[in-house]
Amino acid sequence: MQLTVYFCWGCSVFLASGYSSFSKSMEIGKKQYQVQHGSCSYTFLLPETDNCRSSTSYVSNAVQRDAPLDYDDSVQRLQLLENIMENNTQWLMKVLNQTTRLELQLLEHSLSTNKLERQISDQTNEITKLQEKNSILEKRVLEMEDKHTLQLKSIKDEKDQLQVLVARQNSIIEELEKQLVTATVNNSVLQKQQHDLMETVHNLLTMISTPNSKNNFIAKEEQISFKDCAEAFKSGLTTSGIYTLTVPNTAQEKKAYCDMETGGGGWTVIQRREDGSVDFHRTWKEYKMGFGDPAGEYWLGNEFVSQLTNQKRYILKIHLKDWEGNEAYSLYDHFSLASEELKYRIYLKGLTGTAGKISSISQPGNDFSTKDADNDKCICKCSQMLTGGWWFDACGPSNLNGMYYPLRQNNNKFNGIKWYYWKGSGYSLKATTMMIRPADF
Repeated sequence: MQLTVYFCWGCSVFLASGYSSFSKSMEIGKKQYQVQHGSCSYTFLLPETDNCRSSTSYVSNAVQRDAPLDYDDSVQRLQLLENIMENNTQWLMKVLNQTTRLELQLLEHSLSTNKLERQISDQTNEITKLQEKNSILEKRVLEMEDKHTLQLKSIKDEKDQLQVLVARQNSIIEELEKQLVTATVNNSVLQKQQHDLMETVHNLLTMISTPNSKNNFIAKEEQISFKDCAEAFKSGLTTSGIYTLTVPNTAQEKKAYCDMETGGGGWTVIQRREDGSVDFHRTWKEYKMGFGDPAGEYWLGNEFVSQLTNQKRYILKIHLKDWEGNEAYSLYDHFSLASEELKYRIYLKGLTGTAGKISSISQPGNDFSTKDADNDKCICKCSQMLTGGWWFDACGPSNLNGMYYPLRQNNNKFNGIKWYYWKGSGYSLKATTMMIRPADF
């Protein structure tokens, strides 16, 4: 911005830019003085001293020709011109100050505008970056959605395949169960035929054996009934064999094998397995009343054992044999069976012996189960799957009434005669004996 100011010092002439006609008349015989102030420049045009004097002289002479001027009027007129010049000077200073303020405001406004433009530019860049990030994130989200959609589809396909596989497996299991039942029935028939044959042979041997033979010993006093073998032993009958016992609180009699030699004698044998001649896959009623031959394999009967062991405290000894000639036992110093209403639940305490430091009969006591009475803790019906009647937990670590397997066929048999904490879960034993005796014997 350029401001041009014209002065005629002593001639009382003042002219600012804008009065162009008078400016042209004073261009001749004047000096220019330019002052730079910030971004603006100011130009002062001052007349030469001589010209100013001559002009003054001309005016004075002209006045003198027209009319005489006294001295006082000249002084007053000069004073007036000085006042006018002073006023113009003040006005010029005000214009300069106002111009300076405007320049400062303009500069501040320019700086503020530049700052605002930079801020807007920065924010625009940030928005652009955020839009780019958002675009990348949206792309990733779409990719993840596509990926998850594929995974869900894959999982659904796998689920469908597994359902088909499970359905096939269930069909196979049902078919195997049917085959197992058929095989069990056939095996039962064969075992019965074998048992009948061995019974015939046994009777023939009994007829030709000596009267005092241990195998066919039946005491003359067998007509005398005892409540258990311990009572028979105390009465003086110390030979192992078959004795007649009376069912407690009844007049019913029951044949049982008495072991009068093991550990001081007096043992009532309640279970024995030795050759597979008797089928142990029986019904609830058969296990309740007992079955088999006391001279060989048999089950004495849950009802008899329950009534006997609830009259006084009994101990239980389980004797085991494997196919390699090893023997072991588990001795419980407290044994009893609950009533039939309580599913002949077994109670055991105080384990000692060589057939494992942990009881292979699960504790606390479990209910008795058979193929027609499922009282175990498994949905798979342990008695049907493992065969035999037993105190199954969830098809637990023992079953001495399982399927009998001969030598070289007794390994990896989940439904055999097992005692887990001695020989493991897949080993089927050769022989077992369960016998009880009063704790105070």
